Amino acid sequence: MNEINADVAVIGSGPAGLAAALSAKENGADRVLLIERDSRIGGIPLQCIHNGFGTQIFKRDLTGPEYVHFYADEVQRSGVEVWTDTFVFELNQKREIYTMSPKNGLTKINAKSIVLAMGCRERPRGAIKIPGDRPVGVYTAGTLQHLINIDGFMPGKRFVILGSGDIGMIMARRITLEGGKVERVVEILPYLSGLRRNYSQCLLDYGIPLNLSHTVVRINGRKRLESVTIAAVDENRNVIKGSEEVIPCDTLVLSVGLIPENELSKMAGVKIDPLTNGPLVDETMQTSAEGIFAAGNVVHVYDLVDWVSIAGTRAGKYAALHAKGIFAKGNKYTEVLPGENVHHTVPQRIKKDTGETVFLQFRVKKPIEALTKITIKDNVHKETVLFQKVLRYARPSEMIELELKDAALQKVLSADTVTVSAEALKK
Repeated sequence: MNEINADVAVIGSGPAGLAAALSAKENGADRVLLIERDSRIGGIPLQCIHNGFGTQIFKRDLTGPEYVHFYADEVQRSGVEVWTDTFVFELNQKREIYTMSPKNGLTKINAKSIVLAMGCRERPRGAIKIPGDRPVGVYTAGTLQHLINIDGFMPGKRFVILGSGDIGMIMARRITLEGGKVERVVEILPYLSGLRRNYSQCLLDYGIPLNLSHTVVRINGRKRLESVTIAAVDENRNVIKGSEEVIPCDTLVLSVGLIPENELSKMAGVKIDPLTNGPLVDETMQTSAEGIFAAGNVVHVYDLVDWVSIAGTRAGKYAALHAKGIFAKGNKYTEVLPGENVHHTVPQRIKKDTGETVFLQFRVKKPIEALTKITIKDNVHKETVLFQKVLRYARPSEMIELELKDAALQKVLSADTVTVSAEALKK
C-alpha cells in the first residue's frame, strides 16, 4: 500500500469541495489533495444545464457547467492535486484516509486536516414506501436529469412528478422543452417545497398543473408503468378516502427530498445532527472531530449553489489554518438550538472567544407569508432577547442567514445556550 502525507485533503469535488480546496491553498496549505470518485471534477452541477448559478459569487447568471468551469480552472492553476476515479473506503479520527484508484492503487493518506464535501443523495422510492409493482418508468429527478442532459435519452412521453422540490420543477420544464407531457406535479405538503421563482418559471410559464396536499398512493403497471393513483391528504398527511384519481402516464419522477451523504462522517466518529442528518459543526465548519471540517450539502441541504461554495471557502480556510497549527481550538461554546417554527440551525455551536463574524443559517418549518420576527433568546432566561430581526416573510424552501458581529455577537455569546425562533410579527 502506498502512503503519502497531505496538509489538507478534501473529499468530494462538487461546489463545496472545489471552493474548499481552492481556499485551503489560498490560505497557505502546502499540499492540498482534492479527491473525487467520478472521472471528472464538478459534481452534480455538470448535469444542470439550466441557469441560476453564480448570481451571488460571480454576479452572473450561469449554467451549472459554466459555474463549475470557473472554479475548476482556478483549482487547476492553484496547484491543488486532483485525484479523480478515486474511491474513499475508510476514514478515521486520526485523519487517515484509505483510498483506491486505477492510477494510485491502494493508498493511505495522512492528512493534517480534512474537509468532508460529499454532497447529498436523493430519497428513492423505497424511502417513501409507495405501494405497487416495480415497473420500468420510475426515476428520481436527478437520475432523469442525467439521462436527458448528459446521455441525451428521453425515457418516456407522459410524466407525473411527485414533489415540488427545485429539481422536480426544473425537470418539469426540461421535459416539456424536450417534447414530453407533464400531466401533473403532486406535492404532499400544503405549500411549495421549492423556490417560488422555479414555480413561476417552470410550472406556471408552461401551464403545468400543481396539486398541493396530494400524493401518489399507488404505482400501476407490471413491465412498464401504466398509471399512478393520486389522492388528497389531510393536515396529518393521511389519505382522504374518495379523493383518489388515476392519472395515465409512462414515467413517474420522484423529487421527494435530499439526504446528506454521511457514511464517511459516521465512520470517522463525527457527531451527526438528527435534524439535518449532517455533521454538527461550529462557526469554522469544524465537526466534533478535531481537524475534520465539513461543508455544503453534506452538512445541510442548500437551495442556492453559491451558498454551498461560500461554506466550502470557509471550511477550506480553517482547515488550512489547522494544518498550519495556528487554528484557535476553543473549549467553551454557545450552543444554538432551534426554537419555535425553526427546523434546525447551522452552526449548532459557536466558540465563545471567536473574533470573527458568524453567519447563522436556519430554515423554518412552516411558511409565514407576512412580516416575520426572528428572535434569538437565552435558553435559560427565556424572556431575555439577545438578537432580533424582522424579515418580509419566511419559507421552508429558502434558507435564512443572520449575520452576527461585534456587540450583537457578543450579546448572543453571553449565554451558554440560545434558541432561534420565527413568528409572524403582531401588528
